[in-house]
Amino acid sequence: MSSITPILPPATIGVLGSGQLGRMFAIAARKMGYRVHTYSPDTDTPTGQVADVEIVGDYDDLDAVAKFAANVDVVTFEFENISTHAAEAAERHAPVRPAGRVLHITQNRLREKAWLRDHGFPLARFAPVSNDDDLRTAIEQTGRPAILKTAGFGYDGKGQIRIGASGPPPSLRAGNEYVLEERIDFEREVSVVAVRGADGAFAHFGAVENTHVNGILDLTVSPASLPHRVADKAIELARAILESLDVVGVMCVEMFAASDGRLIVNELAPRPHNSGHFTFDACLTSQFEQQLRAVCALPLGDTRQHRPAAMAQLLGDLWIGGEPNWIGALEMPNVKLHLYGKHDAKPGRKMGHLTALSDTPAEARRVVLAAREALKRKLPKSVRPGATAQ
Repeated sequence: MSSITPILPPATIGVLGSGQLGRMFAIAARKMGYRVHTYSPDTDTPTGQVADVEIVGDYDDLDAVAKFAANVDVVTFEFENISTHAAEAAERHAPVRPAGRVLHITQNRLREKAWLRDHGFPLARFAPVSNDDDLRTAIEQTGRPAILKTAGFGYDGKGQIRIGASGPPPSLRAGNEYVLEERIDFEREVSVVAVRGADGAFAHFGAVENTHVNGILDLTVSPASLPHRVADKAIELARAILESLDVVGVMCVEMFAASDGRLIVNELAPRPHNSGHFTFDACLTSQFEQQLRAVCALPLGDTRQHRPAAMAQLLGDLWIGGEPNWIGALEMPNVKLHLYGKHDAKPGRKMGHLTALSDTPAEARRVVLAAREALKRKLPKSVRPGATAQ
């Protein structure tokens, strides 16, 4: 065990952020007897709906963040777009795990890539960009095609511009910080969701295969279709990164797998991740319970997977034209439905996900995609959402 004093139930966990990741974390925490407080600028949020207390405040209101932290036993976060100043304000009153230093590095693509490069991890060529002249110079360094990304506060493909093999580069908005990355010719996208405990113990959920559509994670299949040596290499890369950053908590390491077996680190997420959603149904211990165990200095749980699994994201587009056909999807008995409690179903907005368990990864993929397709056959008018059965 760690020399850090364990935080035992019924202690109170503070979550900075209030989306679906916080919601599933809160569910795991409450199952184990903890109380949960959430802090964000919004009300009636996915996390707030299942937390004990929902505090509404701006992340830049450092006095309010400090007051929030003073009323909990430990603070964690469910997304990284929180200022370092807010994390520092919280750290003066309660442990913050992962630490604010980890947040500072990973919430800015340029800092993150510089850290990875300086610690010898494999990544694509990149260059910092702050104006049009920088961009022309950076293109010469990285080559074409390339991807231009805002350095800070980007997710789900936001703040990204593809630069093709020819043609003039885009004109940049003055005052912004960017990073230009070499575009990797990869065979598949993979990620490893891993956890490191307060005592340095390490656990992982294996290498999984991801498919993105318009920059948003669409499908995850576990385990990934990779040679064992490549999957093992991905896990060891994740371990080395978590240890080098001294992470206490969950981190997702996103990578590109090339056809020759090379792995290129793409991004780090210092929190539970969409590509680990399947663990809620498919593993003895989910990524959300592991986050809880780590930040409370408890022993990590067993991550063994019951069966191969696949997760399909449900975006607000599915609600266009009417309520999705939940009955159609749930007619498949090996499919699990997770809805996030969001009120407005907007195109591109993550509203929920489906998980399918099966005998093989390929079959789990087929089933979850079929279940999502069944959602498009709208509910009959006689079946009203929220209606009480007679």
